[in-house]
Amino acid sequence: MNWQWIVDNAGMIGTDLWQHLLLALIPVIVSFVISIPIGYLIFRSGPAANVILAIFGAIYSIPSLAIFVMLPLVLGTQVLDPLNVVVALTIYTTALLSRSVVDGLRDVPLDVKQSADAIGFGRGRRLFRVELPLAMPVIFAGLRIASVSNIALVSISILIGVPSLGSLFNITLQTGFLTPVWVGVILSILVALLADLVIVLIQRGTLPWARRRVTT
Repeated sequence: MNWQWIVDNAGMIGTDLWQHLLLALIPVIVSFVISIPIGYLIFRSGPAANVILAIFGAIYSIPSLAIFVMLPLVLGTQVLDPLNVVVALTIYTTALLSRSVVDGLRDVPLDVKQSADAIGFGRGRRLFRVELPLAMPVIFAGLRIASVSNIALVSISILIGVPSLGSLFNITLQTGFLTPVWVGVILSILVALLADLVIVLIQRGTLPWARRRVTT
């Protein structure tokens, strides 16, 4: 590890790190917001739910580089526009989180829903007061997977010219100098661990009852 190179290029590394964070986390936030209504609609679709989830699974299996290349043609954006990466990762994350929402809602015990109905909860009130809170641990688990996955996938964006920590990998690829790739790998791991920790803390703060249930 060449520490002098790191000091000399601290500005570039910081810029790439910030870009990496934005490209990875914006799709997670957007997808978290839109996946809950999408997942609920899938959950309510009955027999069609498994078909829709299978389609979402197929979307998630499409190579990310292919999506990055195709989106400029669909959106009319420039190839180097970071929006292509944000949209692509939003698609991936929504496909993943929607399944987590469905799985979480399916895990809500029937007797709990019947009890909510018995005390006069309507469908909307039951969803927001009973079903979603009970489904949230599963949704947060999917959110943790999605955030770590996005942090890894963003590095590929350098192949279409969008800067990120992948830029450091590209320097090593072009020069054979190993310090940049080590810096990129270490920062990627640290960012993934930090993102996971933040989500865990948010979950514990917003769902204290779930933590108590696990520890008892």
